[in-house]
Parts: sequence; structure tokens; C-alpha cells
Amino acid sequence: MEQNIILETSRLILRKLCLDDYQGISKILQDIEVMYAWEHAFSDQEVTDWINENLMRYARDGYSYWAVIEKSSEQLVGVCGIIAESTDNEDHVGIGYIFNKAFWHQGLAFESANACKNYAFRTLKISELTAQIRPENFSSRNVAEKLGMSVIKQFNRLYRGKQMPHLLYGCSK
Repeated sequence: MEQNIILETSRLILRKLCLDDYQGISKILQDIEVMYAWEHAFSDQEVTDWINENLMRYARDGYSYWAVIEKSSEQLVGVCGIIAESTDNEDHVGIGYIFNKAFWHQGLAFESANACKNYAFRTLKISELTAQIRPENFSSRNVAEKLGMSVIKQFNRLYRGKQMPHLLYGCSK
């Protein structure tokens, strides 16, 4: 597993996801409180598909969501990473983070997202990062703003047949 480590911070290890992460990932993606911005908790199959999608993105893009492991407990506490995405037919490189609610309000989302931001700018030589956030998701918005991001525009994203308003945050190197 050590070869899959991407980043390390004082409290966290970010590594590639694997199918063995199913249980830790399902605790996050199947919690409706965590997934309120998606307006549904994931089914068992959706969790498996989500993990497989990330594995495919590693091969295609070289990055995606990574497992966030808390060093002190060695527990998977969330996912954070760099994601190829698009809004209104424009391609972006985004940053995303989803954490187990037991680990909310401890600065872990910012710590991991800041490490990803630095990795994107320094290692991957990406010049601009974005984040797609629901307007009412104030915790995620606070993380983005702390990262130095600001709102570029509002857009609607079609998800499960429903138009969902989102804010596109962005920052440059």
C-alpha cells in the first residue's frame, strides 16, 4: 500500500483508493447527512461504482479522489483529491473533499485540500483549480475560501435527472 501514498501532512496520509476501502467509503457516501448536497445517500452498488470510477480516473488522468487516512488512528476519515470535471461544457481541474461526519470541524478538509492544491500547482503544474459547491454547503464554501478560492459563477448541474444549482469557485497559481 505504501507505493500508493500521494501526499502526507502533519496529521494525514492521502493515498490511492482501493477496493478494500469499501467499508470506510460506504460510511461516508451512505450517510445522508454527509451526502445532503447530492440529495441522496449512495446504495452499495453506487459506492462500488464510485470507487471504480476513481480507479479509472487514476489511469486516465493520473489523479482523482484519494483516501484520507488519519495518522493517529490509521482510519479512513474522508476522501480528497483533484478531479477532471466540466461546467457548462468548459473543462476544469477541480478539487473535492468529502469527510466522515465524525471528523467534521477538525480542519481535516482544509488540511488535505490545501495539500492537494499545493500538489496540483507545484507537482502537476496546473495553473488554475476550481471547486463545484452547492450554495447552501457553507462548510465546503468556507474550506474553498480558506484555500484562497472565490466564486467565478453560478451554474446548474444535472444530477439524477434534476437541475441542481452550484457555485464554481476558482483560484490561480
